[in-house]
Amino acid sequence: MLSVYIMRLLAIAARLGIILVVFGAFVPPQPRAPLGEAHTVETIQPHVCVHTRLIDEVETWKIQKTLIDVREMGARTIVEFFPWAYIEGTRGLYDWTSVDRIVEHAQNQGIRIIARMGLVPEWARENSAEINTTLNSLAHTNYPAFADFVAAFAVRYSGIIDHLIIWNEPNLAFEWGYQTVDPAGYAELLRVVYATVKDASPLTQVLAAGLAPTLEPSGSPNGLNDLLYLEALYEHGAAAYFDALAVHTYGFTQPAEADPAPDQLNFRRVELLRAVMMRHDDAHKPVFITESGWNDSPRWINAVTPAQRITYTLDALAVADTWAWLDSLCLWAFRTPAPTFNYPDYFTLVNVDFQRKPIYTAVQAYARGFDTP
Repeated sequence: MLSVYIMRLLAIAARLGIILVVFGAFVPPQPRAPLGEAHTVETIQPHVCVHTRLIDEVETWKIQKTLIDVREMGARTIVEFFPWAYIEGTRGLYDWTSVDRIVEHAQNQGIRIIARMGLVPEWARENSAEINTTLNSLAHTNYPAFADFVAAFAVRYSGIIDHLIIWNEPNLAFEWGYQTVDPAGYAELLRVVYATVKDASPLTQVLAAGLAPTLEPSGSPNGLNDLLYLEALYEHGAAAYFDALAVHTYGFTQPAEADPAPDQLNFRRVELLRAVMMRHDDAHKPVFITESGWNDSPRWINAVTPAQRITYTLDALAVADTWAWLDSLCLWAFRTPAPTFNYPDYFTLVNVDFQRKPIYTAVQAYARGFDTP
């Protein structure tokens, strides 16, 4: 009886296999991503920029489609993250495949890339039983190894990617490997990286990392106020080791025109950071706002309505256009590879399935001079 039962199961499986093969013949092929003719970005507002999330895309056509949408919106610049851990997982062995395809398609669309560098491979983290390391934990002894990676990146993409952001939000404990935030340590990292990069690729511009907008006081286990942190960087001599400053400035629930104040987190907080630069005779350096924007989640305390988000964003772009010291205002984030099913999804301008949100259309009208309905 058992053998008969098995034979019947095998027969059913065989029939299902045939059915699967037949249905497989009707599965549509994956979209291809041929480069085609080269494009240029049509814009009347060259400071419009977006932060993309392309490095984790599996399918090349999604990278291409995202960049087409960026170009058609009228943004000539993107910020993209290129994780060290992805590229040099084994010390001394570089895999540029993921970077190359992003660069290739960005060039084809006529889009400039600002590269953010960070995320530590396992071999470069602290090696101690007493320390629980994370992807943001970089052993001090491996500062030169990180610098070598950044220099290799700079040389490979010289003339294509000439602006490199060193690290991300080092004034947060999370972004500093859950260790105590350390302006002196970050100043030293900048020093090591700057010298190595300039020796290898003198024209590459080194940007100090965008600091997280936060009011955390000195001694907080979570981080340090961005104004205090930037002051400390200058006190530790960091001015000599960056060519421009990256800034993160979110609007939260306040409109774009809200006055800046040391105890307030709003869009114009960037003016206070700029004032720190000026006090330290660094006014000649440009500022790049590499993360900014408003969130329109219906369930997040720091969000605004969709209509407010559009108004505040357009007002911010208009204000930024008056700042002669600003190179770009980059909105976070254009699109993500997958949904989070939480409030971060409400920062995007384009959905995961490439549906353009009303905020996209509004920014496009501003950037390209279209008449709005």
